[in-house]
Amino acid sequence: MADILSQGEIDALLSALSTGEMDADELKKEETEKKVKVYDFKRALRFSKDQVRSLTRIHENFARLLTTYFSAQLRTFVQISVASVDQLPYEEFIRSIPKMTILNVFEPYPLEGRLLMEVNPNVAYAMLDRLLGGKGISINKIENLTEIETRIMSQLFQRTLDSFEEAWSSVVEMDPVMEEIEVNPQFLQMVSPNETVVVISLSTTIAETSGMINICLPHVVLEEVLPKLSVHYWMQEKKKQHQPGEKEAIEAKIKKAPLLIQSELGRSEITINEFLQLGEGDVIELDQLINEPLLVTVEGEKKFYAQPGKMKNKMAVQVTDVIEEAEDDE
Repeated sequence: MADILSQGEIDALLSALSTGEMDADELKKEETEKKVKVYDFKRALRFSKDQVRSLTRIHENFARLLTTYFSAQLRTFVQISVASVDQLPYEEFIRSIPKMTILNVFEPYPLEGRLLMEVNPNVAYAMLDRLLGGKGISINKIENLTEIETRIMSQLFQRTLDSFEEAWSSVVEMDPVMEEIEVNPQFLQMVSPNETVVVISLSTTIAETSGMINICLPHVVLEEVLPKLSVHYWMQEKKKQHQPGEKEAIEAKIKKAPLLIQSELGRSEITINEFLQLGEGDVIELDQLINEPLLVTVEGEKKFYAQPGKMKNKMAVQVTDVIEEAEDDE
């Protein structure tokens, strides 16, 4: 991203040029020199900007779903939102999280590999305290989880995968399954240390406790669905696959829909006094000539021309021509 100068920096630069502290010719010379950008092959950026934006959009929805879920489960104030989305080597991510934390490892079937949801201990123990009837106060506890704590947290975070599945449903039909809960990141090796991962950091507030929930998505796991994260995929229309017999069933339903069809014999204008004086046997002259075709409308739309007649001793019309749309517009 290009550096953008603030107004104060611009003023200071102009002042330095005017006082002679900086030489404009030297600045021009620096611009003409070939600039070399250092590239770190250990921090390969394997996700495009479009894909990062799509991942951000997906996990913003996930954050909203998590807020609703945890609010119902914990019965307290919960606020979760996306704080940042970064791509970095897996080894760097592991080093950045606490030495003792809550690591939920799950398999995103049918995708191959494992994903990770790291929950800061402050947030995790506040949830646990709330579930056990407390006020949701975090406990600075740096040790292994007991069997009861592991069981409760497993059930709590297992249900968050339903929200994860729903958030990703627009991209891939996923059936995530919780595999294990770890507390020491040093014992967790999901991918190679240099593998690029995307880390979505969710800022989380539970009652008066705040912390982070990090979602770690390795590139090797998402590689199969990466094309679906591009803008072109989101914009294109996906053709729906119809079930066998679905088209015929729809046609049968449409054919049974009732329509109002009217044939207009002609029009005439008379006064109210003439209308009040009408009686049996009176004749009203219409503006329609006898040799001109009648207009037939379907639900008020002009559709056909017809000629009047009789069929089985009943008044009827016979369609003689179809009104084209262009003719109708005129």
